[in-house]
Amino acid sequence: MTPHHPTAIPDGAVPPPGCPAHVERSGLQRLAEITDPSGTYEDLRRRYGAVAPVLLHGDIPAWLVLGYRENLDVMRTPRLYARDSRHWIAFQEGRVAADSPLVPMVGWQPMCAFVDGAEHARLRSAVVDSLDAISRHGMRRYVKYFTHQLVARFAESGRADLVGDFVERLPMLVASRIIGMSPDKGPLLVEPTLDLIRGSETAPASNRLVTRVLEDLVAHKASSPGEMDLATRLLAHDSALDRTEVVEHLRLILVAAHQNTVNLLTQTLRLILTDEGFRGRLSGGTLTLPEALDQVMWDNPSLNVLPGRWALADHTLAGQQIKKGDMLLMGIAAAHVDPEQRPDLTVSMSGNRAHLALGSGPHACPGGDIGRAIADTGIEVLFELLPDIHLAVPNSEIRITTDWMTSRPSALPVAFTPRRSADISPQQPPRQAAGPLPPSKESVEPPTTPSPRPSKRWRRLLSRARTTV
Repeated sequence: MTPHHPTAIPDGAVPPPGCPAHVERSGLQRLAEITDPSGTYEDLRRRYGAVAPVLLHGDIPAWLVLGYRENLDVMRTPRLYARDSRHWIAFQEGRVAADSPLVPMVGWQPMCAFVDGAEHARLRSAVVDSLDAISRHGMRRYVKYFTHQLVARFAESGRADLVGDFVERLPMLVASRIIGMSPDKGPLLVEPTLDLIRGSETAPASNRLVTRVLEDLVAHKASSPGEMDLATRLLAHDSALDRTEVVEHLRLILVAAHQNTVNLLTQTLRLILTDEGFRGRLSGGTLTLPEALDQVMWDNPSLNVLPGRWALADHTLAGQQIKKGDMLLMGIAAAHVDPEQRPDLTVSMSGNRAHLALGSGPHACPGGDIGRAIADTGIEVLFELLPDIHLAVPNSEIRITTDWMTSRPSALPVAFTPRRSADISPQQPPRQAAGPLPPSKESVEPPTTPSPRPSKRWRRLLSRARTTV
């Protein structure tokens, strides 16, 4: 079976089983229609094995890689699987409409995520060097400042929706400041960046809005450079990025940092608020918050599906005949529950960083530690400010929102003892400190040294908060 367009089938010929030309008879899965991701992935694994044919928006065929080992092979073999989407047969044959919701995510752009080889090395070096120059302490001060600011807005009410009032806002406020935006711009980009990932009909318009804001930022920084911000660093890097390349990389960083951290925060908070055993391990000191983040990244990765790679030659992968120009989607969530990799899903993965949530190989995410730092610090400060915070509804009433790439709670209604906003509001915006982050970790191997134990104060705060099941 090859997932090619039905028009490629000669008149009178019978398409092979599973071909999109016979989608109604074959039952090929449309990713945009998935409502139960884990159940669907396991059904696909039973039917097809480690690689399954699926349909994207507009019934465009692709391959979803479900196996852990197969995902690693694709991610680590750029000679056979390119990141350059111009190799996609659907693009070459004009089957992807200009306004398709796929375009913002897979349409070719002049940035490191869509090139390989020497050009990838040139562009990626600019991104890695600029991200490594961000001060960890300075970024944490931003997280603390904006956490105080957001909590102060709802502290007196004694109730909040942690997703809408806190989680969806915090990463963008921090990331927008890191890249060099003025404080008023970050809140405007919260919904557009989330919309890009959903693959909605408005995704192209949201993409244009984000790009326009970033073009204005780069034009401003080109004439009035900042000191420590990412836009200024990318413009000044020895790799000599042009303005378009700088804009595209800022968009990549902004969208990735926002979307991935929103999902990581949401899933971690839900786990802390609903799983008494998990929370007990945190409050008891047998589990650190960074280790807890690893468990979440295994069980609920920020992206269920990551597009994509494009085959550079005909070949066989896990028994499936892949044709040159075919698209392959990285099935991160499915790979994390691959029975060959995790035969017992009850075994803790805390502290195990062999997950694929940040990718692997030459295109592994270079800024994953930034999202972790935002989540780690944001959660700790939230519980310091609202120590008795707890779910306001039973866990069973939490609704999960799913799209073709992600799945997470749409709301986390909570209650807590009201506090005066004046006691929480930050007094002065932080200044970004100098000093680099630790080197980016390209390896997917678990860390060799254990994380420090949580402080007694953090454990005490967790033990005071209530768990709802």
